[in-house]
Amino acid sequence: MGNKKIVFLTGTRADFGKLKSLIEVVLKEPNLEAHIFATGMHMDSKYGKTVDEIKKCGYPNIFSYINHHEYDSMDTILSKTIDGFSGYVKELKPDLIIIHGDRVEALAGAIVGALNNILVAHIEGGEVSGTIDELIRHAVSKMSHVHFVAHERAKMRLIQMGEVPGSIFVIGSPDVDVMLSNKLPELQVVKDYYEIPFDAYAMVMFHPVTTEFDQIDEQSKQLVDALIESEKNYVVVFPNNDMGNDYILRSFKKFQNNPKFVIYPSLRFEYFLILLKHAEFIIGNSSAGIREAPYYGVPTINIGSRQNNRSLAKDIINTDYSNESILAGILKAETLKLEPIQHFGDGKSDELFISELKKESFWQIPKQKYFLDI
Repeated sequence: MGNKKIVFLTGTRADFGKLKSLIEVVLKEPNLEAHIFATGMHMDSKYGKTVDEIKKCGYPNIFSYINHHEYDSMDTILSKTIDGFSGYVKELKPDLIIIHGDRVEALAGAIVGALNNILVAHIEGGEVSGTIDELIRHAVSKMSHVHFVAHERAKMRLIQMGEVPGSIFVIGSPDVDVMLSNKLPELQVVKDYYEIPFDAYAMVMFHPVTTEFDQIDEQSKQLVDALIESEKNYVVVFPNNDMGNDYILRSFKKFQNNPKFVIYPSLRFEYFLILLKHAEFIIGNSSAGIREAPYYGVPTINIGSRQNNRSLAKDIINTDYSNESILAGILKAETLKLEPIQHFGDGKSDELFISELKKESFWQIPKQKYFLDI
């Protein structure tokens, strides 16, 4: 196997956390050359311009690309990302494009790779949820040649979608590599860095559901009122930049000057994990409550439809958007004593991932796809 150029495309703080251990294991291989195409929320100062956090990791070959302005719709962002990434890969000529999850940036990466005859590997396909994200994720899977999935059920879903079993590898969720590592900072270091004054606190991550756009304003108001009424301490993280996020941010303004709330546009991934690990619970509709929190035995209050069918953990507290339901969920979370469960791998995704890349057979996976009838 000769030298191979590998591009990791990242558009959000969340997918970078998933890709980080894979980037680092590639950097250790003399025959593999890692490149990073940073775009999306990473470039947005409103969300803390997290491309700077990527640069602080000391990685080589980071290319930054602004793919949106504040009021761009998802289809416009998709087209801009395709345009920018297409020019980038024509110059770099990579051997492999690695994308994660269900954002329009991942779809752009898959389209560019498929139409330019470049091998595309999709991380964490085969998942289900309740929003437009699911449509994007499945579209990304169909445009990708290789699949690194988190569990056997995801593999079976991809086979159901006509994907060839030989192109699907179960490696677990790569962020678990970071979660279970011994390199995470101490809690007090994180609290000092972000000036968090609380001894006990819960975490809030609430994103817009684009298919419920006309309801987001009322949903976020109900959540904010319930959190204030609960009289607990909260570490609040901004929503992602999907359509409707302005309604949520407007509601969050009610937290200002309230000593029980601290609010951040973004958190460093490792610092976020430590805060989550020591939280009383996490509330909102983030996948962090479904995937990461159970690893630490932290209760999750999952609000609404965004994570429908996503959970493998039985103790998730599901509520609707009403004030009463959310407050009841908080009361229940306070009584739960959960054991950590490892349902998306055991922290060795990077090893399983790199072992496949080091095989000559991996690079022979055909770029011409065909549908496998069951």
